[in-house]
Amino acid sequence: MIQITDQPIDHASLTDRVRSPRAGAVCTFLGTTRELTGGRTTRHLDYEAYPVMAEKTLAELEGQALSRWPLQEVAIVHRVGRVELGEISVVVAVSAPHRKDAFEACQWLMDTIKEVVPIWKKETWADGTEEWVHPGLDAVGGRPEG
Repeated sequence: MIQITDQPIDHASLTDRVRSPRAGAVCTFLGTTRELTGGRTTRHLDYEAYPVMAEKTLAELEGQALSRWPLQEVAIVHRVGRVELGEISVVVAVSAPHRKDAFEACQWLMDTIKEVVPIWKKETWADGTEEWVHPGLDAVGGRPEG
Protein backbone atom coordinates (compact mmCIF):
# COMPACT_ATOMS: atom_id res chain seq x y z
CA MET A 1 0.00 0.00 0.00
CA ILE A 2 1.38 3.35 -1.06
CA GLN A 3 -0.21 6.70 -0.26
CA ILE A 4 0.50 10.43 -0.18
CA THR A 5 -2.00 12.17 2.11
CA ASP A 6 -2.73 15.55 3.63
CA GLN A 7 -4.46 13.91 6.59
CA PRO A 8 -2.98 12.64 9.89
CA ILE A 9 -1.58 9.12 9.52
CA ASP A 10 -3.07 6.26 11.56
CA HIS A 11 0.08 4.23 12.21
CA ALA A 12 -1.76 1.54 14.19
CA SER A 13 -4.02 0.69 11.25
CA LEU A 14 -0.99 0.50 8.93
CA THR A 15 0.77 -1.84 11.33
CA ASP A 16 -2.34 -4.04 11.45
CA ARG A 17 -2.59 -3.89 7.65
CA VAL A 18 0.84 -5.51 7.17
CA ARG A 19 0.38 -8.21 9.83
CA SER A 20 0.11 -11.73 8.47
CA PRO A 21 -0.02 -15.26 9.89
CA ARG A 22 2.95 -15.97 7.58
CA ALA A 23 5.03 -13.25 9.24
CA GLY A 24 6.79 -13.57 12.57
CA ALA A 25 8.00 -9.97 12.47
CA VAL A 26 6.43 -6.58 11.87
CA CYS A 27 8.66 -3.52 11.77
CA THR A 28 7.19 -0.04 11.71
CA PHE A 29 9.06 3.25 11.41
CA LEU A 30 7.36 6.52 12.30
CA GLY A 31 8.97 9.77 11.17
CA THR A 32 7.83 12.59 13.45
CA THR A 33 8.47 16.32 13.69
CA ARG A 34 11.19 16.91 16.26
CA GLU A 35 11.60 20.13 18.21
CA LEU A 36 15.36 20.60 17.79
CA THR A 37 17.37 20.28 14.59
CA GLY A 38 21.03 21.23 14.60
CA GLY A 39 20.54 23.30 17.75
CA ARG A 40 17.63 25.28 16.26
CA THR A 41 14.06 25.11 17.54
CA THR A 42 11.50 23.97 14.99
CA ARG A 43 8.00 25.46 14.99
CA HIS A 44 6.55 23.09 12.35
CA LEU A 45 7.29 21.42 9.01
CA ASP A 46 5.56 21.73 5.67
CA TYR A 47 5.86 18.99 3.07
CA GLU A 48 5.18 19.33 -0.64
CA ALA A 49 5.20 16.64 -3.28
CA TYR A 50 4.33 15.92 -6.84
CA PRO A 51 1.89 13.15 -5.79
CA VAL A 52 1.81 11.14 -9.02
CA MET A 53 5.59 11.01 -9.25
CA ALA A 54 6.06 10.46 -5.49
CA GLU A 55 3.58 7.56 -5.42
CA LYS A 56 5.19 6.04 -8.53
CA THR A 57 8.65 6.24 -6.92
CA LEU A 58 7.32 4.80 -3.64
CA ALA A 59 5.73 1.91 -5.56
CA GLU A 60 9.05 1.24 -7.31
CA LEU A 61 10.82 1.15 -3.92
CA GLU A 62 8.14 -1.18 -2.57
CA GLY A 63 8.77 -3.51 -5.52
CA GLN A 64 12.52 -3.41 -4.97
CA ALA A 65 12.09 -4.22 -1.28
CA LEU A 66 9.77 -7.13 -2.11
CA SER A 67 12.39 -8.53 -4.50
CA ARG A 68 15.30 -8.08 -2.02
CA TRP A 69 13.69 -9.49 1.14
CA PRO A 70 11.07 -12.19 1.77
CA LEU A 71 8.45 -9.68 2.85
CA GLN A 72 4.78 -10.49 3.28
CA GLU A 73 3.37 -6.97 3.20
CA VAL A 74 4.55 -3.37 2.83
CA ALA A 75 2.78 -0.10 3.63
CA ILE A 76 4.24 3.38 3.06
CA VAL A 77 2.31 6.56 3.75
CA HIS A 78 3.80 10.06 3.58
CA ARG A 79 2.03 13.19 4.67
CA VAL A 80 2.05 16.51 2.84
CA GLY A 81 1.05 19.90 4.17
CA ARG A 82 1.75 21.26 7.65
CA VAL A 83 3.01 18.79 10.25
CA GLU A 84 3.20 20.07 13.81
CA LEU A 85 5.70 19.04 16.51
CA GLY A 86 5.29 15.39 17.47
CA GLU A 87 3.01 14.60 14.54
CA ILE A 88 3.78 11.78 12.10
CA SER A 89 5.01 12.72 8.64
CA VAL A 90 5.85 9.25 7.32
CA VAL A 91 5.14 5.62 8.18
CA VAL A 92 6.94 2.61 6.75
CA ALA A 93 5.55 -0.75 7.89
CA VAL A 94 6.75 -4.17 6.72
CA SER A 95 6.16 -7.75 7.71
CA ALA A 96 8.43 -10.71 7.13
CA PRO A 97 8.87 -14.25 8.42
CA HIS A 98 11.94 -13.15 10.44
CA ARG A 99 12.92 -9.94 12.24
CA LYS A 100 16.28 -9.42 10.51
CA ASP A 101 14.61 -9.09 7.12
CA ALA A 102 11.87 -6.84 8.52
CA PHE A 103 14.40 -4.51 10.18
CA GLU A 104 16.67 -4.36 7.13
CA ALA A 105 13.84 -3.73 4.68
CA CYS A 106 12.23 -1.06 6.86
CA GLN A 107 15.51 0.80 7.29
CA TRP A 108 16.42 0.52 3.61
CA LEU A 109 13.00 1.80 2.57
CA MET A 110 13.13 4.81 4.89
CA ASP A 111 16.71 5.70 3.98
CA THR A 112 15.95 5.41 0.27
CA ILE A 113 12.70 7.38 0.54
CA LYS A 114 14.67 10.29 2.02
CA GLU A 115 17.14 10.14 -0.87
CA VAL A 116 15.02 9.68 -3.98
CA VAL A 117 11.31 10.39 -3.52
CA PRO A 118 10.25 13.85 -4.77
CA ILE A 119 8.92 15.13 -1.45
CA TRP A 120 10.27 18.42 -0.16
CA LYS A 121 10.34 19.65 3.42
CA LYS A 122 10.26 23.23 4.63
CA GLU A 123 11.43 23.84 8.19
CA THR A 124 9.85 26.80 9.95
CA TRP A 125 12.00 27.81 12.88
CA ALA A 126 10.87 29.39 16.15
CA ASP A 127 12.41 32.72 15.07
CA GLY A 128 10.09 32.78 12.03
CA THR A 129 12.74 31.97 9.42
CA GLU A 130 12.11 29.18 6.92
CA GLU A 131 14.35 26.81 5.00
CA TRP A 132 13.55 24.27 2.29
CA VAL A 133 15.40 21.01 2.67
CA HIS A 134 16.43 19.02 -0.38
CA PRO A 135 15.64 15.28 -0.23
CA GLY A 136 18.58 13.40 1.29
CA LEU A 137 20.12 16.49 2.93
CA ASP A 138 19.48 17.90 6.38
CA ALA A 139 18.47 21.50 7.02
CA VAL A 140 21.77 22.55 8.56
CA GLY A 141 24.88 22.50 6.40
CA GLY A 142 23.59 20.17 3.69
CA ARG A 143 24.78 17.05 5.50
CA PRO A 144 23.12 13.68 4.77
CA GLU A 145 20.51 12.95 7.42
CA GLY A 146 21.03 10.02 9.72
